[in-house]
Amino acid sequence: MIIITSPPEHFFGEMDLPGDKSITHRALLLGSIARGVTEVRGFLDAEDCRSTIGCLSRLGVNINIRGSRLFVHGRSAQLQAPTGELDAGNSGTTARLLVGILAGSSFESVITGDSSLKKRPMRRIAEPLRAMGAHIIGPDDGDNLPLLVKGKPLKAIHYKSPKASAQVKSAVLLAALQADGETIFEEPYQSRDHTELMLKHFGARLDTDSCRVKIKGRQSLQGKLVPVPGDISTAAFFMVAAAIVPDSDVLLKDVGLNPTRTGVIDVLKEMGADLEIENPRKWGVEPVANIRIKGGSRLRGVNIEGEIIPRLIDELPVLAVAAAVAEGETVIRNAAELRVKETDRISDLTAQLSRLGIAISEKDDGFVIKGGKRPIGADVDSCGDHRIAMALAVAGLVARGETAVSGAEAVNISFPGFMQSLRSLCSKKGH
Repeated sequence: MIIITSPPEHFFGEMDLPGDKSITHRALLLGSIARGVTEVRGFLDAEDCRSTIGCLSRLGVNINIRGSRLFVHGRSAQLQAPTGELDAGNSGTTARLLVGILAGSSFESVITGDSSLKKRPMRRIAEPLRAMGAHIIGPDDGDNLPLLVKGKPLKAIHYKSPKASAQVKSAVLLAALQADGETIFEEPYQSRDHTELMLKHFGARLDTDSCRVKIKGRQSLQGKLVPVPGDISTAAFFMVAAAIVPDSDVLLKDVGLNPTRTGVIDVLKEMGADLEIENPRKWGVEPVANIRIKGGSRLRGVNIEGEIIPRLIDELPVLAVAAAVAEGETVIRNAAELRVKETDRISDLTAQLSRLGIAISEKDDGFVIKGGKRPIGADVDSCGDHRIAMALAVAGLVARGETAVSGAEAVNISFPGFMQSLRSLCSKKGH
C-alpha cells in the first residue's frame, strides 16, 4: 500500500480518534486474570490489540466483540495451558506483559512474534522476573523471542530499573500479583502509569509515588467497566499536521491526557504552536479532554531531552517533522530507546526525512534537525514502522510537490483508518 499526500488548501474539521492502544492492551490483560466480566468501551481494533486477543484466546479466555464494546470473561488468574505458541505479532506490549502474567502460572508456554519483534530486547523483563523465581529461556540469554516461560512460584523483590519503561514496570507488577510478599519497583523517571491506575480500578492495593510503586502479592482482581479514551500517540500526528499547515483549525475529541503521556503537548506549546485544551474531564480513572490546534503560528526549534523523553517517546518521529518546519535547530537527546522499537527509528527516520530534503543528522541517542526549510516531495518508505509511515505522510502535507509513502500498510498496527481520517481534514477552499 502507498500513501500519497500533498499540500491541502485547508486542513480543518473535528475528529474522533481511535481508542488508546496502551489502555486497550491492559484492559484485555487485566480483565483476563480478574473475576467476572470486564467491559471495554471504545477499544482499539488494530493489529497489535488483535495480537493480545489472539494470545488470550489461546490461554482459554473468552472474549466477545459487539460493535465498539469488548467483553472479557475473566478466569480469576486460572489461565489454561495453551496449545501451540502464543504469537504476539508486532506487539512488544503483548509479549512483555504476557511474560509477566505467565511467570507465575502452573504450566509452560512459548511466546513468539514477527521478525521485527524477535529483534526487540526482552532481557529487560527476563532479568527482574528471574529474580522473582521465574524460569525464562530464549535466544541470547532470553533477550530475544521466542521465549519459553515455565511458570514457577514467585517471590517479591525490590527492583531498581536502569531505564524508565512502562512495559518492564507492568511485567513486574503483573508478576507481583502472584508473588509472596511486597514487591517494590523503582525507575529513574516516571513512565506511563496506565497499569497502576487500572490495577487500582480493578481492586488491587498498591502505593505509588512518582518513580516508585509498591504492591502486595496474592491479590485478586475484579472485572470492571473500562472506557478507553482517544489515543494521544495517534492524536500527535494530527496535532503536528494542524500546527504546520497554514490556516488550519482542527478539533480532536475525547483525547486521553494522562500526565505521563502529554509530553508532546508540552513540546508543541514550547515550539509556539496554537494549541488549547477544552472540556477537561475524567473517563473512569483516565483524564480526557478535547484538543484544538490552529495553524499559522511560527514554530521555533527546541531541545527535547531528559525526564520528558518517556512521556513522548512514541511521538518523536512526528515531532521531528514539526522541527523540520520550525525556525532554528531542534536537538533530541536521551532517546536511544528509539533504536529498539519496531525499527531503528533513529536511523530509519533520518534516512527517510533526508529524502525529503530535511536537514537531519543522526546521533547515538537522537537527532539534530535544522529547520526552517520546506520539505521537498519524494518517494519514501515506512521501513515497516507505523509511526514512521504516519510521520512521513504528515511531512507530505507541507512538502513542495507530491510525497509517496510505500509500505504504508504498517499503519494497520495502530490505526487502520489513518489515511481516511487524514483526508477527511483536507479540503479545497470554499468546501
